Amino acid sequence: MTEQELDSIYEPFRKMSLEGQKLFGLRVEESLKIQPFVADKGDRLFLKGSWTKGGWERFVPILTAEQRKWVDEAKALVKYKDNSLIPQDKSYKTYRNTINKYFQRKNICKTHGLRHLYAQQRYEELTGWKCPAKGGLSRKQLLSEQRELDKTVRLQISTELGHSRIQILSIYCGK
Repeated sequence: MTEQELDSIYEPFRKMSLEGQKLFGLRVEESLKIQPFVADKGDRLFLKGSWTKGGWERFVPILTAEQRKWVDEAKALVKYKDNSLIPQDKSYKTYRNTINKYFQRKNICKTHGLRHLYAQQRYEELTGWKCPAKGGLSRKQLLSEQRELDKTVRLQISTELGHSRIQILSIYCGK
């Protein structure tokens, strides 16, 4: 999904969900089921097991003003503590189907790219250089101390994304 496609979405719950995917690397299901009042832990976003793939609770850091603004706007949108980013008159399944049909009509293939974008940006923030998927050096080209940092950063981002294996990050950031 491109920035232009994201900007063209006006339905508030749908847009908020997509922005959560972009800013925090959330999966689609997580970005819909999240309850902003419950998730807001000040300097980090808490993801409850019932919202996540595999039921693994995790935290994602809130590091930027843009992320903090999203949390505050999501709370204002849902209004009440127990509400998620699924409109009150819809079930998860119904709303997910509605979203999928909307994307088909708009020729938007996948929103998973927003998760990739998050991972790639975090990699650059934490290492100071671009990941291989964005034209940076491969692991083999890095100096030994850079490889150590690369490994540490990949593990951290993998955890933020809710993966248990560091190897998965190669899909997001390259080798």
